[in-house]
Amino acid sequence: MAAMSSGQVPTREISPASDSPPLPPAKTPSTRFSVNLRQSGIYIAFGLIIVLFSILTDGELLSPQNISNIMVQNSYILILAIGMILVIIAGHIDLSVGSVVALTGAIAAVLMVEMDVAWPLALLITLVAGALIGAWQGYWIAYFGIPAFIVTLAGMLVFRALTLTVLGNQGIGPFPDEVRTLSNGFLPTYLGNIGLGPLGGADLFTLLVGLATVAGIVGTQWRARQARLGYRQKVDALPLFLLKMAGASAVVMVVIVQLARFKNLPWVLVLLAILVLGYTLLTNRAVFGRHIYAIGGNLHAATLSGIKVKSVVFWIFVNMGVLSALAGIIFAGRLNQAGPTAGNGFELDAIAAAFIGGAAVQGGVGKVVGAITGGLIMAVINNGMSLIGAPSERVMLFKGLVLLAAVALDIWTKRRAGAAR
Repeated sequence: MAAMSSGQVPTREISPASDSPPLPPAKTPSTRFSVNLRQSGIYIAFGLIIVLFSILTDGELLSPQNISNIMVQNSYILILAIGMILVIIAGHIDLSVGSVVALTGAIAAVLMVEMDVAWPLALLITLVAGALIGAWQGYWIAYFGIPAFIVTLAGMLVFRALTLTVLGNQGIGPFPDEVRTLSNGFLPTYLGNIGLGPLGGADLFTLLVGLATVAGIVGTQWRARQARLGYRQKVDALPLFLLKMAGASAVVMVVIVQLARFKNLPWVLVLLAILVLGYTLLTNRAVFGRHIYAIGGNLHAATLSGIKVKSVVFWIFVNMGVLSALAGIIFAGRLNQAGPTAGNGFELDAIAAAFIGGAAVQGGVGKVVGAITGGLIMAVINNGMSLIGAPSERVMLFKGLVLLAAVALDIWTKRRAGAAR
């Protein structure tokens, strides 16, 4: 071996094949039997509330006509809840939606009743007006930097004042038959009725829609489960997954069968289904939806990652304005007139629906389906307590306790998750 010169450090060759540590074996995807209270608790609570009021009302809660009434009478709140969940996910709030409902309903009434504008054009103009209202508020929030609470609180007062200016102390009506049909009507019978034994006759088309809906839900959830398995993420154990799918399918089919026995699918339910599907895809698949969650989860990180925060927040409020206008049209059509007190308290019901449905107080968490479930919980409480003859103060008490319990559950699960780390 040649002699080493002074100061030279001895070296040795390292064989990468022989000396590198072996790679750890790939982890197999794990399954679990535990129930996530934050994700599933709302659906369990919904089921328990339905069972409770079904017993208290001797089954009247689940009668065909009553289920149809629940859907039709609360459709505008569910529409508002869809927009509100996006606002809350982004870390904001909108207190003006009730006043926007009243103002846009007044605009639609003036156009269709007093100015004889064709109803399709009048509806389009009303939706554009809602978008402009949302843009007005979105500008002050996103680009001027005023907190959404202050801007929308001011909007609640301003838009109510404009409604009173337009309507005075009297309502405007009646609306065209097409608008009333959208709010209160049902799809025509396409395929006739089919016998269901002791349940009597039911609309065949509605039953087929229900079966297609169940197939879509199960298929979508199965593909999502397989995708998570492919990424080696935790999923529910197969028996628990099948149990959840069976429960969801049973609930959907019970509702569909009862609607088919009464008349048919309400038009507002078809509209809601389209909105739920569209906004679920927006929040789960679209880049814009991912940006909403990122902004609500960590505003500073979202800004540093290049998300155009101001633009996203602006369009969230434009969207809220459009959905408020749509709810205003539905509500005015249902009452067959636009009134100066329309929409009172709607903002509280929409916010409560979002929080009961699983939205986090700090933002960054929430689902469209959860907001709809929260809205239905409020609807069932209202309807069930009305059926048993409970006074209005007891209804408000019960709804307030449910809202408090939902937010407390969210905070408790967060603390529990943080302590487990």
